[in-house]
Amino acid sequence: MTTHNQTQFPYALTRAGVIMTPEPGNPLEAEGVLNPATGHAPDGTLYLLPRMVATGNVSRVGLARVILEDGVPVGVEREGIVLEPDRGWERGATNSGVEDPRVTFIPALSLHVMTYVAFGPLGPRTAVATSTDLREWTRLGPALFAYDDALDMDLNLFHNKDTVFFPEPVTAPDGVTSLAVLHRPMWDIGEVRPGEGIRVPAGVDDTRQSIWISYVPLDEVLADIRSIVNWRGHRFLAGPETAWEELKIGGGPPPVRIDEGWLVIYHGVTGVIEGAFGQQQKVNYAAGAMILDADDPTIVLARTSEPLLAPETDDERSGIVPNVVFPTAIESIDGQQWVFYGMADSKIGVARLDRVNS
Repeated sequence: MTTHNQTQFPYALTRAGVIMTPEPGNPLEAEGVLNPATGHAPDGTLYLLPRMVATGNVSRVGLARVILEDGVPVGVEREGIVLEPDRGWERGATNSGVEDPRVTFIPALSLHVMTYVAFGPLGPRTAVATSTDLREWTRLGPALFAYDDALDMDLNLFHNKDTVFFPEPVTAPDGVTSLAVLHRPMWDIGEVRPGEGIRVPAGVDDTRQSIWISYVPLDEVLADIRSIVNWRGHRFLAGPETAWEELKIGGGPPPVRIDEGWLVIYHGVTGVIEGAFGQQQKVNYAAGAMILDADDPTIVLARTSEPLLAPETDDERSGIVPNVVFPTAIESIDGQQWVFYGMADSKIGVARLDRVNS
């Protein structure tokens, strides 16, 4: 449901600098460090979980302590690898990896929940892992979408990316207290079975990749954590609307609870996609935001008409994939919120999030 306004958006992003660049001579970072998750360890230490890309476009998830100066993230200290593509369903013949992690700490579970892209034999799928300390992760497998006859479509048929859990339970459309999760189905089945083309669920007219929301009943997850991969209640949330996001949009960091509801920072894309899975050279990724209703997050209350952050610096405009600002994590440090983002698929930057009006 989309019932939002385009008045001045109450938040702004201001660059604070680059905090992580590829380590010279490190083969695991030869093709960039990018698109990180973040989290606080049990002792309160803030960590970055960067996607690290080795030669051949093989991705792993690392762990790096965030270095702070006067409350500002300025760098990292590497502490190793926490997830790598060592399962068959994460390894394809020409592209393998555990990519673009998002981590949400969910107090109701006392767990960090990571969603990541498992790039296996048939392409990208959303997968889930959990941890108590950010170091040891338990894989729970790929997300499984319950069939909904009203959609006239099995969402398990489609590639899926840009997935992130809300930190607090919400009430699902069926009235059940649930964990909510944002994700981005990719409707072109022809990417894996040539000739099949684009298929969309019933009621969907726009074939561009958009943000959807699904739910997992909290009681089921508390009874068996493995249930967290069983998603249902799938709904379209938001699609491309304005010029800066005309190609597609996708979710970013975990939603943040604010006075008005839920703040969701996301990315929008313009340009031309060439091929299904290759590193693109003719796209432009920028960051925007929307506010969702606190009680019913399928309702979009407000949305940016222009980007909060677009590729402007050399680090954002030049890299493995040029012209990319890709937000994936948000953290509060001494009361100030910071957004961590990928820069041109090569480095990691940070920007300060400020409220600009009331």
